[in-house]
Amino acid sequence: MSSFPAVLRSEWTKIRTVASTTWTLVAALVVTVGVSAGLCAVFNATFNDMPKEQQVTFDPTLASFAGMTLGQLAMIVFGVLVVGTEYSSGMIRTSLAAVPRRGSFLAGKLIVATGLALVVGLVTSFLSFFLGQAILGDRSIGIDEPNVLRAVIGAGLYMAMIALFSMGVATILRSSMLSLGILMPFFFLVSTILGAVSATRKVAQYFPDQAGSKIMQVVPGAMDSGEAPYGPWGGFGIMALWVLAAVLGGYLVLRKRDA
Repeated sequence: MSSFPAVLRSEWTKIRTVASTTWTLVAALVVTVGVSAGLCAVFNATFNDMPKEQQVTFDPTLASFAGMTLGQLAMIVFGVLVVGTEYSSGMIRTSLAAVPRRGSFLAGKLIVATGLALVVGLVTSFLSFFLGQAILGDRSIGIDEPNVLRAVIGAGLYMAMIALFSMGVATILRSSMLSLGILMPFFFLVSTILGAVSATRKVAQYFPDQAGSKIMQVVPGAMDSGEAPYGPWGGFGIMALWVLAAVLGGYLVLRKRDA
């Protein structure tokens, strides 16, 4: 199997025939949309009780993606499983025997999985936005308002980039358990805690999740996110550098080490 289209078809078959990868994508969509809708209902019900500064900087667009913190964990699991399942099952040897050019093998896997994550991410972001705005009622915002469409599309791009970053890390570590053991605490605990402490916030704002999430904001500093020395696309660019480093690292490990 030497042609690249055949590699892409092979990777598509692997992903769609493994139940765990399919269900993690479903979980990413359901969790993000569901939690975001619930939190939008809370924001709407408690808006008048919020401190004045939070009311002034309230971002209805970002509120629609309030469940992204949990939803991205499912996307991390998806990215790790796409790569790690082959190593844990031993199928990596068969795959590399069928596609000896390891660069083509990795590129095919990343393209197919990232494309699928992007489609799910965009569906998730648009559903979250429209449902969230419906719940917010008078505090909602239209998608045709300045920078709102960018934020909605950016939320889908963010989810795809999280999956791609996770695939790069899993290729480096060659273990699903080890990858999840590092990525899940990092995104869910370490990044969140360091970003909430003033002494470490200047460092944490350059982490991939915190930098990349700026693309989902319309109002700077909304929801206690704090000001950043970069804009939405600048933050997304920082995240892209993290992703590039992870993918290049994965390629070097795959090229130099036996399966």
